[in-house]
Amino acid sequence: MTVYTSQAPHEGAEWCFPLAAAGGVARERGADYDRRWLVVDGDGRWLSRADCPRLQEIEVELRLGYLVLRAPGMLRLDIPLDVIEDDDSVRRTVTVGAQAVDAVDEGDLAAAWLTGFLERPCRLAKVHPEAPPVAWPD
Repeated sequence: MTVYTSQAPHEGAEWCFPLAAAGGVARERGADYDRRWLVVDGDGRWLSRADCPRLQEIEVELRLGYLVLRAPGMLRLDIPLDVIEDDDSVRRTVTVGAQAVDAVDEGDLAAAWLTGFLERPCRLAKVHPEAPPVAWPD
C-alpha cells in the first residue's frame, strides 16, 4: 500500500490526503481520514492526478465535522465526515487499480460539483468503513 506524503510548509510536518489525489492537510489534523474519499469516473474507476490533473487544484480542509472542498471558480462544498453508513442503496463497488473497493456514493450534489470543476462526468465516493484497506497504486 502506497502512502502519498510530502513535506508541509512548516518543516517536518507530513501531509495526508482525505480526498485521494487532491490537496493535502497536515497529518496531525487528518490522519484518520487519509484517502477516505476518491473521485471516480462514470465507470466507477478511481481518477488519479495522472488521469485528471485538475484534481490537484482542489483544496481540502477538515473543519467542524466536515470535509470542505474548494476549487477555483466554485462555491465551497461541505461533506459530513462521520456518517453511519447504513443505507445500502448508496453503496457501490469502485475500482482502484485492479482492486474492487466497497464504497459509498456521496450523492448528486457532490457529483455535480466535481463534474462542473473537472469538466468530465464523475462522482465522489467514500471508502466504506468496513472495507478492507485499499492498495493504492504507485
